[in-house]
Amino acid sequence: MRADRKAVARLLKTARGQIDGILKMIEEDRYCVDVSNQLMATQSILTKANREILKAHISGCVQEAFDSGDEAQREASMQEILALLDKLGR
Repeated sequence: MRADRKAVARLLKTARGQIDGILKMIEEDRYCVDVSNQLMATQSILTKANREILKAHISGCVQEAFDSGDEAQREASMQEILALLDKLGR
């Protein structure tokens, strides 16, 4: 993985902490909107971590595939990115 591992790990640990907090909120029967707000905050952190990983992949691995001149490698990288975009759009 080419992304800044420390930064991504920090984001994921924050999300994990938030999920633990959300579970506690559910156990305490907290107000639904408060739980939902925390879920959205956690999703935002996970999205940010994913964005960092994908940016590093595109600027590293994908760029190398295009620079290599290998048509099969370029095509594989393009298909991989298109599949990821499909998943992100869901």
